[in-house]
Amino acid sequence: MAPKRTTVRDLRRQNRSTLLSTLFFDGPLSRYELSGLSGLSAATVSNVTAELVEDGLVVEAGSVDSDGGRPRVLLRVNPAFGHVVGVDVGETGVKVELFDLGLRQLGAADHALSVGSPGAVASLIASSVRDVVAAAGVPASTVLGVGIGVPGTVEQGTTAVVHAPTIGWDAVRLEELIRSAGGTWPLYVENGAKTQGQAEMWFGAGRGARHVVIALIGSGVGAAVVADGDVYRGATSSAGEWGHTTIVYGGRPCRCGALGCLEAYVGAEGILDRYRKARGRSAPDLLAGDDEQSAVAALIAAAAHSKTAARVLEETAGYLGAGIANLVNLFNPERIVLGGWAGLALGAHQLDAIVAATRAHALRHPYDQTTLTVGHFGPDAVAVGAATLPVAALLEGAADPRKPTTRTADIA
Repeated sequence: MAPKRTTVRDLRRQNRSTLLSTLFFDGPLSRYELSGLSGLSAATVSNVTAELVEDGLVVEAGSVDSDGGRPRVLLRVNPAFGHVVGVDVGETGVKVELFDLGLRQLGAADHALSVGSPGAVASLIASSVRDVVAAAGVPASTVLGVGIGVPGTVEQGTTAVVHAPTIGWDAVRLEELIRSAGGTWPLYVENGAKTQGQAEMWFGAGRGARHVVIALIGSGVGAAVVADGDVYRGATSSAGEWGHTTIVYGGRPCRCGALGCLEAYVGAEGILDRYRKARGRSAPDLLAGDDEQSAVAALIAAAAHSKTAARVLEETAGYLGAGIANLVNLFNPERIVLGGWAGLALGAHQLDAIVAATRAHALRHPYDQTTLTVGHFGPDAVAVGAATLPVAALLEGAADPRKPTTRTADIA
């Protein structure tokens, strides 16, 4: 196949993207600093940043003294250029959060799901986005896009197709359903573990590393595998279903229909079910009536005086460490980030035991090259990560994703 010819238009778009991305992640910066970080010439930086300022994507952010010359003007991405929305579709609820372009939260809503049908979820997303935007007093026209993190795998194509057997979704065309419910914004749908992974890579515990695995442990279990800075998706975007790797042959039944999946042992539902079975019918149920998050917190607290609770948590740390060791052996990451609301709760109380179990089951050399840490984001991780999806589209195109490009289209 003949290589694609790079045009002047392509080069200009690439330069705009490079400078806008550098300012987003490392700004505010002077033009001199931008040239050094980007590798672009001073003249190119001057011309392209002038365009970005004219387009409203970049604004001045004060100045710093230079060595003997005039103060250098600092530039940053304009946080008021537009707004983005992140949506976390969970197994029991939908979280919607509104951000400016600096990823500062401006509004949020949390809805319990009584009916998890695709149509009901799509309608809830569409109405909740409108409500959150209106409540924040933000003009609807400024929304650059809506990112949506979902459980299960997402086939990317002309429209996103969601396969989420744990919530009964099979080949759901979520984008089309949201459009039918009145959603008019650019939509970006991705697996929730991958959106959490992007949040941690951009702003959290994964930042600065190139080879990372971000583990998501909540009701279910998943992972985002980052190889040389890019999320590995596999042939049909289903890579990262770590929770459905087998940890015990012929073991506990998993919601996916298989036996012995890691999720059946370290996912919140699996942990609580193992505890209830271990305590026996005659023992009082310490967790009766609690939602999953409260129940896991109660179980952790009970471990101080309940041998059964302590044993279940000890076993959970062992299973989790063995599962993480599999990630170490398979992917040789430099960093593993433990996230998700249940992952953070376990990490806060069992990290030493999890690390010890990982060390015991991993190959020595790759284990010695990696570090295990807890994530920086709590329950908002998936929604924040989802909000980065429209931001990523903006940075890649270096132009308003709602409008056809004008300046770059006019370049011969």
